[in-house]
Amino acid sequence: MKRVGRMEFQYYLFDLDGTLTDPGIGITNSVMYALAKYDIHVEERSELYKFIGPPLKESFQKYYGFSEEEALRSVEYYREYFRDKGILENKVYDGVREMLQSLKERGKTLALATSKPEEFSVRILKHFDLYPFFDFIGGATMDGSRSQKKDVIRYVLDSLQITDLSKVLMIGDREQDIKGAAANQIACAGVLYGYGDYQELKTAGADMIFERPEELSRL
Repeated sequence: MKRVGRMEFQYYLFDLDGTLTDPGIGITNSVMYALAKYDIHVEERSELYKFIGPPLKESFQKYYGFSEEEALRSVEYYREYFRDKGILENKVYDGVREMLQSLKERGKTLALATSKPEEFSVRILKHFDLYPFFDFIGGATMDGSRSQKKDVIRYVLDSLQITDLSKVLMIGDREQDIKGAAANQIACAGVLYGYGDYQELKTAGADMIFERPEELSRL
């Protein structure tokens, strides 16, 4: 674990995909389903892991050169599969449930801050019985009006009426989490068991980097 200074946090904002749950199968199956509509077939699933974390529309544009209209349509195709099947092709990382329980027992305030639509996020948390740990669920909107991580974090901070930003820690596995936290002037911890690596998190400016969920319990 890399640590910068001594920090005492009250508010813990968690990313979902790659931080609390491993959505790799469900997300990549959903992307494959969407790409197949354009007669694009990806043989190696790992090529699509880059879709885990960032907003979907941007990823379709960035990695496949789709126009904005094509990207928006691709997101709808993605949701066709994800809504009924992909959403549950998912699993909770080992140690996450215990980590959340430990933080709640210490009186911490827990919130979700994810670029996944709130509707899907709530369903996932309830399915895996993680929902009761959270004081607030913050996610993207279906219409894309709120999709950037920095905007989701701001939405969570405003909704919880947090004024002392020094008491807030964002936890995520990708550079979007780190940069979104920095844009809101809060600390951020990166986790290595998700889909980002040490170099990505370090370069983005993570204040701390953890290898396992239980390390957060001892923070």
